[in-house]
Amino acid sequence: MAGGITDTGELYSPYVGLVYMFNLIVGTGALTMPKAFATAGWLVSLVLLMFLGFMSYMTTTFVVEAMAAANAQLRWKRMEKRKEDDEDEDSSSGVSDSDVLLQDGYERAETRPILSVQRRGSANIFEITERVEMGQMASMFFNKVGVNLFYFCIIIYLYGDLAIYAAAVPVSLMQVTCSVTGNHSCSVGDGTKYNDTDKCWGPIRRIDAYRLYLAAFTLLLGPFTFFNVQKTKYLQIMTSLMRWIAFILMIILALIRISRGQAEGHPSMAQLSGIRNLFGVCVYSFMCQHSLPSLITPISKKKHVNKLVLLDYILILAFYSLLSFTAIYCFRNDTLMDMYTLNFTNCDIISVAFIRYFLGLFPVFTISTNFPIIAVTLRNNWKTLFHREGGTYPWVVDRIVFPAITLIPPVLVAFCTHDLESLVGITGAYAGNGIQYLIPAFLAYCSRKDTQLVFGSGTVNKHLSPFRHSFWIVFVLIWGFSCFVFVTANIVLSESKL
Repeated sequence: MAGGITDTGELYSPYVGLVYMFNLIVGTGALTMPKAFATAGWLVSLVLLMFLGFMSYMTTTFVVEAMAAANAQLRWKRMEKRKEDDEDEDSSSGVSDSDVLLQDGYERAETRPILSVQRRGSANIFEITERVEMGQMASMFFNKVGVNLFYFCIIIYLYGDLAIYAAAVPVSLMQVTCSVTGNHSCSVGDGTKYNDTDKCWGPIRRIDAYRLYLAAFTLLLGPFTFFNVQKTKYLQIMTSLMRWIAFILMIILALIRISRGQAEGHPSMAQLSGIRNLFGVCVYSFMCQHSLPSLITPISKKKHVNKLVLLDYILILAFYSLLSFTAIYCFRNDTLMDMYTLNFTNCDIISVAFIRYFLGLFPVFTISTNFPIIAVTLRNNWKTLFHREGGTYPWVVDRIVFPAITLIPPVLVAFCTHDLESLVGITGAYAGNGIQYLIPAFLAYCSRKDTQLVFGSGTVNKHLSPFRHSFWIVFVLIWGFSCFVFVTANIVLSESKL
């Protein structure tokens, strides 16, 4: 049905869901982590990485719990509406015994919620079968101020993400292809600085090549914004295999150099000055909370969804750790590139041209598969922002207008400039902190409160987070607000040094 904001879409297996989540979490942050490890020291980096991974897993379970509570609320409202409709039909058929009506009214107002849940099976009412985006959950569980703050936060973050992604893919393609034509095929990652007005192919300037790649990127991946995220299933599976190959390849190549005695790295144990950069990298390297409704809801069997998420986080931690440790011992700190894949695009490191270009273009594959997921998430949140209870959108609004306002602004920003770091860095740091820590904690707290109010204190959410004690919610909130102070202090200190 056009306009349905809770459409689930095509179902997929838990293992496909694991692939989706792995692809979403392991984005560009993974490629900047080795450099961050080197500047902060291996011991500090490992401890912070594990801690932030744990925090992200905790808030992920909070979001899953809130999704289940939201599904239960939607079912309960429909059940109550059907009961009211049935009672209206009975009253119109001539039943007018006042004692029966009074007794029924008292039962429905005072005891029916708890009794009905027990009779109908409390285990099923919390099944996650309808996609409830974070925006809709905020509308259900937050007050008006909380809802407005949520949408402000999520829209800034997702638009910033899409703008960076729309610019980063064409930039990567421009750097690789223009370097080849300029007889620098062995020095894509040598740190050479180019101007946008420099020639790329004959009369074509580098900025022209960038915009051509941006147009191609928009035409190829933009249409996914007009469909459900499941339309990218086979693309996700294919690029997930490439992702594993690329990570394993970089780890093996670094280990080979280390075993041959060519290791140049001598990492320190701790450098407090590098924690600021490492913190930002780690936060972005575990970001997935905003897209969980689109990823979790279509999973066919959700009995062990928390274990599935935990397995994903363990795999990602293992890859991050292996990748970073082999990198900091293989390369000197001053030679590690911001994008680690560029360390393998030099002929002195890798003699096989195919491997050099495969790793050099790896960020393109990573970002390209994340772009549709994040675009669909933003589109769905726009739909829930303007949704009214019981209403549906016309086909044109649902299928054309919402995808268009999602896709066009970040593409226009990317067309005008590809220097987005300073603009999105600050807004993303604040909004990302809110999305990953504060919003999930508030969702868990408010959904638990509402569940007890509607269904009774004895009702148990089958997807209740393993971190069910209120201490964990308080802990996450304190941590999230501390991060705001930390980020603000770093910005002020950085500006004062300029």
